[in-house]
Amino acid sequence: MEIRIIKIPIERHELLEIANETFGELIKAVVDIEKSVMAIGGELHSDEEVLLTENEGSKRENTWGINLYPKKDGDDWIEFDSMINIKPQYDNRSRDVEDPEIRKKIKSVVNALIT
Repeated sequence: MEIRIIKIPIERHELLEIANETFGELIKAVVDIEKSVMAIGGELHSDEEVLLTENEGSKRENTWGINLYPKKDGDDWIEFDSMINIKPQYDNRSRDVEDPEIRKKIKSVVNALIT
């Protein structure tokens, strides 16, 4: 599956199609909370992060890896878990996104881009 950069909203059913082509129930995504874009459909969060860096000029401190579960609702459909989230220099020392404000920004971007 080719990694896609999402700048304009897509529908959730498109995520289901992508999930079926990749991991089945989940889609890996990387969100740039500064530019309000995200990359989806990659096998690794790191590949999506590189694409955002190269194509969109994203910076490491603004990119966060998540997993999306298109069949779930509410807060259950976003999982804040990725190796790229380990950023001790930005006060995030785990695979989780520890800062509630950053989580809020990620949710805002995701909700704006996935309808």
